Amino acid sequence: MPELPEVEVVRAGLARHVTGATVTGVEVLHPRPLRRDARGADGFVAALIGERIEAVRRRGKYFWLALGSGDAVLGHLGMSGQMLLQQPGAEDEKHLRVRFALSGPDGRPLEMRFVDQRMFGGLLVSEGGAELPTEIAHIGRDPLDPEFDLDGVVRRMRRRTVGIKRQLLDQNLVSGIGNIYADEALWRARLHFDRPGDRLTLAQARDVLGHATTVMQDALGQGGTSFDALYVNVNGESGYFDRSLHAYGREGEPCDRCGTPMRRAAFMNRSSYYCPVCQRPPRAPRKTPASH
Repeated sequence: MPELPEVEVVRAGLARHVTGATVTGVEVLHPRPLRRDARGADGFVAALIGERIEAVRRRGKYFWLALGSGDAVLGHLGMSGQMLLQQPGAEDEKHLRVRFALSGPDGRPLEMRFVDQRMFGGLLVSEGGAELPTEIAHIGRDPLDPEFDLDGVVRRMRRRTVGIKRQLLDQNLVSGIGNIYADEALWRARLHFDRPGDRLTLAQARDVLGHATTVMQDALGQGGTSFDALYVNVNGESGYFDRSLHAYGREGEPCDRCGTPMRRAAFMNRSSYYCPVCQRPPRAPRKTPASH
């Protein structure tokens, strides 16, 4: 599933090529990606024809095209979504769902294509959402956001008894961190995924968020993480940060730090990968003897 670095790679690619472009046509080949847009397919198309794309923005794993009208096209890639740029006439992708015909910033025709095999992703027109769509206003800022409130997030984390990985994945607390980068940050910070937030020192809480930031910056520099052909950037190229992973997907392989075989544990219908020596499970709190 695309996480923050992958979505940022897509956002940056779109920003380079479609900022200043005008939407000249929209073709909806399957209605499911528009299921959250109350306008329906016809209303979605009508809202976009003739609109100029002023900017491409992102919060967490969501991206949006800010339009000249003040509205926005809000997108989420879900499990397998891709937003590709193609020349008109290029062969259609097998799972092409929505096609946008554009007049590029230079006046040349260009196609932006939303492709989604599993169709968990989606698009909608957010009324007045050019600066920040109301549909995602509740989502917390991500660690790569210049206005990310590190101290505020640390305080909230340390007041909660919830395990640290659950908190890293809580998009209302801090957005953009997914399963892969949470495991990597926890390995770098030497913290077990189940350690309760209220049992973290101030230094540990700051450290794990710092590592989440650096691991995503590292992945961003390499184009994101890709394990199959589903995640690609706007040019159809896969990321390759998976070659640099220390924890995720490495069950049974030696820990890069101490050599102990890495373990996998079931976690929220997914998996957590960790070193049993470097990331020791938290001890159960001592029971207070009953008074007589």
